[in-house]
Amino acid sequence: MTLIKSISGIRGTIGGKTGEGLNPFDVVKYTSAFAAFISGSTKNCKIIVGRDARISGEMVNKLVCGTLMSMGIDVIDIGLSTTPTVEIALIDLKAQGGIVITASHNPTHWNALKLLNGKGEFLTNAEASQMLTIADNEETNFVDAIHLGNYSQVDMMIAAHVRKVTELSLVDVDAIRKAKLNVTIDCVNSTGGIAIPALLKALGVDKINLLYCEPNGKFPHNPEPLPENIGELSESVVKNKSHVGFVVDPDVDRLAIVCEDGEMFGEEYTLVAVADYVLKNTPGNTVSNLSSTSALRDITLKYGQEYFTSAVGEVNVVEVMKQKKAVIGGEGNGGVIYPELHYGRDALVGIALFLTHLAKSKLSCSMLRANYPNYFISKNKIEVSADIDLLQILEKIKKKYKKYPVNTVDGVRIDIDNGWIHLRKSNTEPIIRIYAESDSMATANSLAKKMVLDIKELLSNDSED
Repeated sequence: MTLIKSISGIRGTIGGKTGEGLNPFDVVKYTSAFAAFISGSTKNCKIIVGRDARISGEMVNKLVCGTLMSMGIDVIDIGLSTTPTVEIALIDLKAQGGIVITASHNPTHWNALKLLNGKGEFLTNAEASQMLTIADNEETNFVDAIHLGNYSQVDMMIAAHVRKVTELSLVDVDAIRKAKLNVTIDCVNSTGGIAIPALLKALGVDKINLLYCEPNGKFPHNPEPLPENIGELSESVVKNKSHVGFVVDPDVDRLAIVCEDGEMFGEEYTLVAVADYVLKNTPGNTVSNLSSTSALRDITLKYGQEYFTSAVGEVNVVEVMKQKKAVIGGEGNGGVIYPELHYGRDALVGIALFLTHLAKSKLSCSMLRANYPNYFISKNKIEVSADIDLLQILEKIKKKYKKYPVNTVDGVRIDIDNGWIHLRKSNTEPIIRIYAESDSMATANSLAKKMVLDIKELLSNDSED
């Protein structure tokens, strides 16, 4: 059983002993610590709670809402929702914080508490550290019966989210309607099955083909929107003669695209395509994390703008976006952040901007993809035990490749002549992620394989010492 505490929230497998998984004791512990951190000396504090459709969600929701009330917090429960919807609701409803009950792309037996500050954004490193200190001290004070917080439900926030997306100046509903688009979607039986069909209808999509859009939490396949997990969507796109296919993760902050021929557009290229359209109409800077494709850099430079990188993690990307006044940014895992709407990864705004771009280009999806620089990323991972000194491993890798430019903002990224290699400890799983990019898949795989072997050798040497 696993429990991971990071800027991405409190994430773990359901069940197990206290402190080993995300069981009821841990849910109460971290929810109460978050409530104490958010409320401080604030009176009449409100916290928004929303969840994806995974099986354990209702159980965790009841624990979270009850714990918040026991802390004197007023709870606004928006029920089945998406992470970006909760972020937007927090601002609209003028709340002081938010909790999204979702383990994002993780399988069914995982769940998590994603924690949002008063800006509708993930906690910063400093904020998360302060909250975890409160949890570790276990000195929470619960209120008496007279001062319990109030509980209310609001069920209109997905509709409000959809409306805000369609009202964006760069979203052209008329162009999408006139293009008479045929779209197939896979929502992995989570809350995308509520939000994405509603969005497509509001955008005037001519034909919508639904695949796994029942929000019952029974994921039909691994819910991470990677090529190996969405073969059925690719087949359905071709069968339905769709112009494009979309797949989202369970909390709908990541978006992957399938072309009309059933081929992947490439999750790295979701942000690239959307940025191309945004930059064409709104000059400005862009930001993505160190593990994202260089294609965004190339597109940004094409428009005479500046490209910047950040550490992996939405909160880190947002921080740099604000510093550099970026007009578009995100992560190469299909996460689009469009500040015009809000500072959070949002598959809904990604779909709306992409469909506008596709409709106005008058190109097929595959032809649009062919317009962008061709890079290939090899994504790998190594499971690690808790007692591994990862910093020491990274330091040894840094020394071994010292003749190349090395970035240590987040793990170690090594820039080589024909690409880059980035290795770092995951914020959400007990693994080391190893990404490599080059101008061919064979070279990218070779670079990644070499790094995997280097790390395994170092781990083996450490175990022998």
